[in-house]
Amino acid sequence: MSKQSVMTHNKSAIVIGAGFGGLCTAIRLQSMGFQTTVVEALDKPGGRAYVREVDGYTFDMGPTVITVPHFIEEIFSLERGIDGLEAPDFPDSVRSPDSRITAGISGGPNTSRYCTIRPITPFYRIYFDDGTWFDYDGDRNNTRRQIEAINPDDLDGYEQFHSAAQAIFERGFLELGYTTFLTVPSMLKVLPDLLKLDAVRNLFRFSSKYFKSDKLRQVFSFETLLVGGNPMSVPAIYAMIHFVEKTWGVHYCMGGTGALVQSFVDKFNELGGTLRLSAPVDEILVTAADGGPAGRFTSRVARGVRLENGETLDSDLVVSNADYGTTMMKLLPSHVRPTAPDWVVKAKRYSMSLLVIYFGFTDDPEKPLELRHHNIILGPRYEALLNEIFNKKIIGKDFSQYLHIPTITDPSMAPAGHHAAYTLVPVPHNGSGIDWNEAGPALVDDVLTMLDEEGYIPGLADRITHRSYVTPDYFETTLRSHLGNGFGLEPVLTQSAWFRPHNRVSDVDGLYLVGANTQPGAGTPSVMMSAKMTARCVAEDFSEVVENARRMAVQKPTSQRKVS
Repeated sequence: MSKQSVMTHNKSAIVIGAGFGGLCTAIRLQSMGFQTTVVEALDKPGGRAYVREVDGYTFDMGPTVITVPHFIEEIFSLERGIDGLEAPDFPDSVRSPDSRITAGISGGPNTSRYCTIRPITPFYRIYFDDGTWFDYDGDRNNTRRQIEAINPDDLDGYEQFHSAAQAIFERGFLELGYTTFLTVPSMLKVLPDLLKLDAVRNLFRFSSKYFKSDKLRQVFSFETLLVGGNPMSVPAIYAMIHFVEKTWGVHYCMGGTGALVQSFVDKFNELGGTLRLSAPVDEILVTAADGGPAGRFTSRVARGVRLENGETLDSDLVVSNADYGTTMMKLLPSHVRPTAPDWVVKAKRYSMSLLVIYFGFTDDPEKPLELRHHNIILGPRYEALLNEIFNKKIIGKDFSQYLHIPTITDPSMAPAGHHAAYTLVPVPHNGSGIDWNEAGPALVDDVLTMLDEEGYIPGLADRITHRSYVTPDYFETTLRSHLGNGFGLEPVLTQSAWFRPHNRVSDVDGLYLVGANTQPGAGTPSVMMSAKMTARCVAEDFSEVVENARRMAVQKPTSQRKVS
């Protein structure tokens, strides 16, 4: 879209969806000088990070792993006219593992005004099927000790893996993380470097180069499952996750992820934004340009949204944090997007889905839990199980799971003397045709029985005081996610960089995307990066609005400026 030459005052923006991406984008737009309204279909903010409160328990329903806290600090540092778009994305103060101490990385001064973030150690305890475990953390010496106990021959391989992952992290995350690939040349420019780093082969094959032990191959490849990626098919550039966590740690927001969401809402409100809940969107309104140049690509312009109750909200731009498939096939009229007709959208590969069980149980003071805050419990099969979930789309005879017990860190999430927990089981999305009304209860029983009988939570059947769950049907109906996918588009090579939906929609001027489905991808840090990348696209297209907001901020008396 060409730079705007019309009046710059009172420009408005609408953001569809109050998930991480939507809220962070809305805060940025508000700081850039737009009057921003977020419209959310649910009765609470958060999207996938919705909170369920029942029987005295507080359950985060979605993301629970927080990394790269300086991204959060940056959001809380924004003010009207102080948008942070020109600041270094990765200042020297946060580039090394020492930054976790020197930069107070678990909650900078502005973050601490809104919420409390604490580091979690180990990052994950990974349980193998034989009952042994591996504590995955950022301590290189501790990692080496555990590798030696599993297979001493893999120590040299670990050092090589460490060096390779660091090189990918430095190039792929620190240098290219905020690159918006809007043209083919922009992607071809970096491809030689990625090939040289071996970052395009699949992650499991990449890790298998360095480790002979099956256990260690799993330890150093499982993390992509937490962003919807199959280790057997995601590119090895995702080895950077190891270094992202090693550099900045894994953290928890006291009160749960929902407390962080509410803090974003508080910040947005302070900046003068408007959040409307229980306001599902029926259609993104698109009209022909009202004279003048047709714009960079077309004469179609996003002019607002119509809610399901019939109400029309006008705006100068629209950002969708909704699911990509839903945005393109249900919210956006098909005649205005010739480069992405329904058959193209349907043909894309969508991530697996999830069965998530929320349960509360009584504590046993005589037998304290041996579990950690984050637990990965691997089943007897790894490659075969992933093939069944992602390719065959069937429920296997066994399962793996991510078990989250926040009360180990934060007792406030449950009544006194109780624990709150959720366990997440990867399952096929609804392209499988599975009847979850039948399959769901059976799988829930199998998972809880396994946790009890295999000693992870002994006596759980007698101690449980609450249990509920969601299946892919929840993702498809309540969260309006195409096929009930859990993480958006699957992060395979052919759906990465330029091949992934762009943050600026080429078919409609004034329409932008943000979140897990667009560049750079899924996971809370990537979604927050996406918000900044989308905001930069908006700033390019509405430069006079941004410049005017910056001028007004400079002219404001010092006594009226908020000190960061």
